Amino acid sequence: MALWKRSVAELIGTFWWVLGGCGAAVIACVVGNPYNGIGYLGVALAFGLTVLTMAYAIGHISGCHLNPAVSVGLFVSGRFKGVGDLISYIVAQCIGGILGAGVIYIIVNPQFGADAAIGTFATNGWSEELVNGVNAFGGKAVGLTAAFTAEAVLTCFFLLVIIGSTDKRAPAALAPVAIGLCLTLIHLIAIPITNTSVNPARSLAVAAYVGGTAVSQLWLFWVAPIIGAIVAGIIYKCIFEEKAACVGEDCHEKKDDCKNCDDKKTVEKAEAKKEEKKAEVKKEEKKAEAKKEEKKAEVKKEEKKAEVKKEEKKAEVKDNEEEDEDDEEEDEE
Repeated sequence: MALWKRSVAELIGTFWWVLGGCGAAVIACVVGNPYNGIGYLGVALAFGLTVLTMAYAIGHISGCHLNPAVSVGLFVSGRFKGVGDLISYIVAQCIGGILGAGVIYIIVNPQFGADAAIGTFATNGWSEELVNGVNAFGGKAVGLTAAFTAEAVLTCFFLLVIIGSTDKRAPAALAPVAIGLCLTLIHLIAIPITNTSVNPARSLAVAAYVGGTAVSQLWLFWVAPIIGAIVAGIIYKCIFEEKAACVGEDCHEKKDDCKNCDDKKTVEKAEAKKEEKKAEVKKEEKKAEAKKEEKKAEVKKEEKKAEVKKEEKKAEVKDNEEEDEDDEEEDEE
């Protein structure tokens, strides 16, 4: 499918991620008391459901990345080809996220200034200290190290689930369910730490409307998830990716370019056998050509014999005619 169509699908999907997930956090979760309204569990489910539903809607169109970290991880693992495609997807995801956050902004019409608190409008961030025994999200974790570790590790596992569940060896129909539930679990873990990102486009989308601390801390929610995604891509590619089995010396005859052969000797033998076969084919072609020429020569020989016989017969007939004429002349005398 054309890149622009796939990119539009990514834009729509990321719009839905932000509208569904961040929208649930901003609209349905009571500010200052996450245990009222839909609470942490409700927000976590909202994020998981956005991915689950959109995976079935656009998975067959764009792969349903909806997340720059996912696109990078899939690129590193070899599942997603082309730097141009990667850039186009990331741009589309960021635009889609910002548009989704814009819809939430219009609905809620929030009133916040440049000194908006961490977590305002579902933004991501981290607290440097506990206030009344809790951080900005009602949890106990504080500091950059905790935030970075959580985002990197959770994104790594998110990518492992995505790459693994979409592997050709896994049941394809259940991949969206596994991915959606994984994202739900990640939110249950990380909402009290960073308000959960694992998606740079989602963090950018809401931070763009808030500014202040949300923007100054935004770098972490790009760097940590992308590092986690890269690690996951490398792990899966190097350890879990199944290489096509080499079928022995005939391997190179059955595949145009067998890149999965680790045994150099097998590859060399296969190449040598391929060359031998080519030589045999040429030899047979030459034999067939020689036989053809022999047959042609035989045909010509037979034609010459037939010509000679024809001439002999003509001479014989001529001789007989001359003899008959001589006999007639004798009879007249």
